[in-house]
Amino acid sequence: MRELSEQEVVRREKLENIKNPYPERYEVNYELCDAKELEDGVTGVRVAGRIILMRKMGKMSFLTIGDIKGKLQVSIRMDLVGEESYKEFKANYDIGDFIGVEGEMFTTHTGEKTVRADSITFLGKALKPLPEKFHGVEDVETIYRARYLDLIMNDDSKEKFLFRSRFIREIRNYLDEAGYIEIETPILNNKASGATAKPFITHHNALDIDLYLRIAPETYLKRAVVGGFNKVFELGRCFRNEGIDATHLQDFTMIEGYCAYYNYKDNMKFLREMLQSVIMKLFGTLTITVGDKEVDLSGEWEAVSFRDLILRYSDIDIKEYNTKEKLLQKIKDDHIEIDSETPLENLGYGNLVDQLYKKVARVHIVNPIFLTEHPISLSPLARANDDDPSITDRFQLVINGAEIINAYSELVDPQEQERRLEEQARLKAQGDEEAMPMDYDYISAMECGMPPISGWGMGIDRVVQLLTNSQNIKDVIMFPLMRPLNESEEDSK
Repeated sequence: MRELSEQEVVRREKLENIKNPYPERYEVNYELCDAKELEDGVTGVRVAGRIILMRKMGKMSFLTIGDIKGKLQVSIRMDLVGEESYKEFKANYDIGDFIGVEGEMFTTHTGEKTVRADSITFLGKALKPLPEKFHGVEDVETIYRARYLDLIMNDDSKEKFLFRSRFIREIRNYLDEAGYIEIETPILNNKASGATAKPFITHHNALDIDLYLRIAPETYLKRAVVGGFNKVFELGRCFRNEGIDATHLQDFTMIEGYCAYYNYKDNMKFLREMLQSVIMKLFGTLTITVGDKEVDLSGEWEAVSFRDLILRYSDIDIKEYNTKEKLLQKIKDDHIEIDSETPLENLGYGNLVDQLYKKVARVHIVNPIFLTEHPISLSPLARANDDDPSITDRFQLVINGAEIINAYSELVDPQEQERRLEEQARLKAQGDEEAMPMDYDYISAMECGMPPISGWGMGIDRVVQLLTNSQNIKDVIMFPLMRPLNESEEDSK
């Protein structure tokens, strides 16, 4: 049996005094934010919300009700709502409760738009008291574990999640206007394919087989292109069983899009214009603040190769150190400390180059750049460059050290794809947990014929983190996964 606080006991006693504390419905005719814009004298205004401020006085009281979109002040007078209703309000209503109000709009002498209530209806009891409004919710653990309290108390959090919703809507609208079709692909897969990453494994009881949570929807979206969907995208959750930090979580939201007859340079232009259009629409400017830096998103964005970017910040030329053994020895000779969940000795050459870039170069990037010319072993699904088959026609959009978009000209040659996946399977057998497995079903789809394709993926969480100037990616994920509290802590809640 849980031990209740004194306030929780009192609130439960008040609940017993309310005739119908949890009614079926309440008909409103205005959102709170819309009612606040009404002219004085408008009658029959019916609104509802949670009590977030309250001043109970003699025969007249004021309270503020709110929801995710706005707040509205309410005046309650005994002579208008009736003596019995007013006494019940004063005796039994608390901050956190839900109420419905019907009345007339007016403006107080302090300039506050207010509903003068003709009637009030109780709509739901909060059995726990809310945190102090002055301080809001400041404890990070509470913010992530009890997001509902964060959303009730902290306006900044409300704005971030409303922004996230608007951003997704505008991206979808842009793609829709560009002729892209949204589809859905499986989350449970027989193969952990679509990207080089360590997968989550689960078990399907009815089929009695192990399955993988999808790393990316890539191979299924490209199957759709085989089926005739020339412009296709999906927005959904993906899962990578890797480390947690301020910009990475294991389950995240990604949008991927594919366009037949495009190459990666076409997508550089398309995606730059898409982001610039959406950001300008949402902010009215292409200069955003990230931390203590001003990031300029206007104009053309620089394209720089993996090789040149690493050379900017080290003396390592990956053209010279072009094997795993050479590069690993150079990293050791230069005393470069790289943190990797997989031992460096177990990584393939491409993943080793990627780890080096992340260590020495990525942290220096502020304004957007397109990082190009990735090693072919880092990009098993990308098309090899015609002039230099050791690199791929690929780019990543990096802004302020965060990888926002990954894109490339797709490999559409099934025989070359089979050879590369065989190499990936060999690396996986040698201990590279991020390498991809062989996927003959995907090869079979490719063998039915593919046009030239360019595809891209964008992490929604990470780009929203960037655009809202949030320190931690959990700040823009409404319900991030957290380690469970122990039983004694759970019982005390």
